[in-house]
Amino acid sequence: MSTTSLSAGLFRPATGGLPLTASRVGMVVLTLFFLIGRLVDLQISLEVQAGIYLFGMVAMNLPHGGYEHFANLRQRAASFQGRYILVYLLGVVLFTGLFFIEPLAGLGLAIAVAMAKGGFGDLHVMDALYGTDHIRSRPQRWLAAAVRGGTVMIVPMIFWPGTFYTFSNIMVSIFDPGAMAAVGDIYSHIYLFGGVYATLLVAHLGLGYWYATGSGSFVADAAETLLLCAYFAVVPVVIAVGLYFPLWYSARQVARGTAVEEPPTDPDVDGGLLAGLDSDDPNQVALVAWGVLIAGAIATFGLAAVLWTLSPQPLGGAGLLVGLVAFWSIFISIVALPHIVVGAWLDRERGIWYVP
Repeated sequence: MSTTSLSAGLFRPATGGLPLTASRVGMVVLTLFFLIGRLVDLQISLEVQAGIYLFGMVAMNLPHGGYEHFANLRQRAASFQGRYILVYLLGVVLFTGLFFIEPLAGLGLAIAVAMAKGGFGDLHVMDALYGTDHIRSRPQRWLAAAVRGGTVMIVPMIFWPGTFYTFSNIMVSIFDPGAMAAVGDIYSHIYLFGGVYATLLVAHLGLGYWYATGSGSFVADAAETLLLCAYFAVVPVVIAVGLYFPLWYSARQVARGTAVEEPPTDPDVDGGLLAGLDSDDPNQVALVAWGVLIAGAIATFGLAAVLWTLSPQPLGGAGLLVGLVAFWSIFISIVALPHIVVGAWLDRERGIWYVP
């Protein structure tokens, strides 16, 4: 496939408008910037990288996660909202317990969560914006999600093994210092991960090419996939992950949300706990919206405070900024697992990634 074809697929007009274009342009600009930086031996300290990560993941991306829940729970029955919240909290408790009981398993699941969020989230964006007619079966959809999600964790694991191991060790040390020694040898065989991922990537692109219909969906998919591979290979992993979720995942979910029709609502549903948002009184709407934001902020940082208090070593033995990156990575993975399971996979009627 020629560079011209990839460029055409990457920047071809598609439903999604500015958020979709911004996500693509943002990744291209960052990739080129850090590629040039590597050529001129640009050095960015780990502390600066940590600051960028925290800005991206806390200030920019966290509000979008709350919005996804908010949009999904709006105009749903109170009974559904109650079950949703209870099952979500149960997922948080169980995942937290796993980290305290077996932190290595918790770390593995955290990596899988990041891949699932990136992969399946992107798949639904593709469905809504430029189609997936080159993906013909459920196994092929899972392959596409694995390849897209693999760019988020597997590619930086291959190209930035030292940093990846360092942060993995700090994350595990929050609960059990020294536990990473049991799996340290895995990182000496990183080429195996590279071989497996490369095989999946070739299979995904090969099948997509084989089933391509000429609609442009395959070209856009291939271009974006290769762009993400380049981005995570070139950009330092801490910065790459910290900016990927707000600039790519969240921006593209906004594009999906603006492109799809409003989900169907039952006229008999009164909106439950969020009924006031559909009031004709603007003061009541503002009051309810304010209450939801405050409740969400208290719940989120309350859970973080509990995790911090219970953790034997909240910063994992690292300095403040680097330790906060490790702690926040653990915390955000804990709340992201039920976010995906409860908010998407169990909610087949609508879900946070709703596409009609």
